[in-house]
Amino acid sequence: MSRRLAIDVGSARIGVAVSEGTLALPLESISATDNPVARVLEIAEQKQVLVVYVGLPLNLKGNFSASTQSAIDFAKLLANHGISVRMIDERLTTKSAQQMLHLSGKKVKESREYIDAQAAALILDFALNSERGNLAGVALDDITDR
Repeated sequence: MSRRLAIDVGSARIGVAVSEGTLALPLESISATDNPVARVLEIAEQKQVLVVYVGLPLNLKGNFSASTQSAIDFAKLLANHGISVRMIDERLTTKSAQQMLHLSGKKVKESREYIDAQAAALILDFALNSERGNLAGVALDDITDR
């Protein structure tokens, strides 16, 4: 099985996760000011990924949120470099990552970088479970404002 990456785009950090077989593993968090597109491209090349799943932050009703366009713009920058990119609904992944961290006894304030990578792992886990022979998510060309 080819590797996949997942990206959780945030205003301060970008969480990255990679697949190992059917497992989604948190990889790292990249500062949004440290040329994150270049770093994601570097990781994608190193890991020889088939596709990059980018979290699509929608509100609870399924409509675009304030951060939706940022995620789409980031995905387009990756796609412009010839990477296959798919968008995955990421509602509540950061909240779920925070809850998982809290349940493991860690303080959220001290673990923000891990939360972003864990949120990316949740996005990737959902994508891997959704593939069923085809890539999961929505192609960039099929994204329309809701």
